[in-house]
Amino acid sequence: MASAVPSAAAQPPLAPTPVRVADAYVLVGERLWLDFVNSDDATHARGEVRRDALDSFEGFVSWLSAARVLDEERATAMLRRAQQQPTGSSAALHEARRLRNVLRALAERGDAPQERATQTAIAEINRILGRSAGSRRVEPRSDGGFVRNFVTAGDVFAGLMIPIIESAADALVSGELQRVRRCADPRGARGGDDGSRNGKRRWCDMKTCGNRAKAARHRKKLSG
Repeated sequence: MASAVPSAAAQPPLAPTPVRVADAYVLVGERLWLDFVNSDDATHARGEVRRDALDSFEGFVSWLSAARVLDEERATAMLRRAQQQPTGSSAALHEARRLRNVLRALAERGDAPQERATQTAIAEINRILGRSAGSRRVEPRSDGGFVRNFVTAGDVFAGLMIPIIESAADALVSGELQRVRRCADPRGARGGDDGSRNGKRRWCDMKTCGNRAKAARHRKKLSG
């Protein structure tokens, strides 16, 4: 007698694909919260392929790993939990997208305390920080480095945005918003922290946008 074939419902869930550092994105904002703002048009480290890193929960976790918010072990565990709790992971992704819009407005128009964008961002930052029940730890990474992790007490998805929100809060407290610059190349990152001595940084990355501008000036000189 032939044995019964297990139904699809009886099959165990597929193990999540481990998140690899090799899949990292190019991060040039100089601040975690600005890199997060730029994540809607993120450039992959392996080439000029650009995508919205928050197009899926898996993409969100991959970006967090690239930004060194999650190490490989925690990222893989987060993907496994997302398979077990799809509603929770979907809600976390939706909130991440909404908070990215709030932080983008802060980066673009938040250098004045009375700006609506600033007030909205402060309210959201305080809301997220107010629910940050958990502990902060420094843990070793598989590559020999270290990462600072926030381990939530309760909802595992609730802590994913904490390091990003803390980075934005630091920018507000330290007065860094006045140093946020847009890249002069529209193909470059949306915004970055200008830590240059004269405060006149033009390019998000000299290796890409800066070199493109230099090459364009050279071509114009030859043709003229």
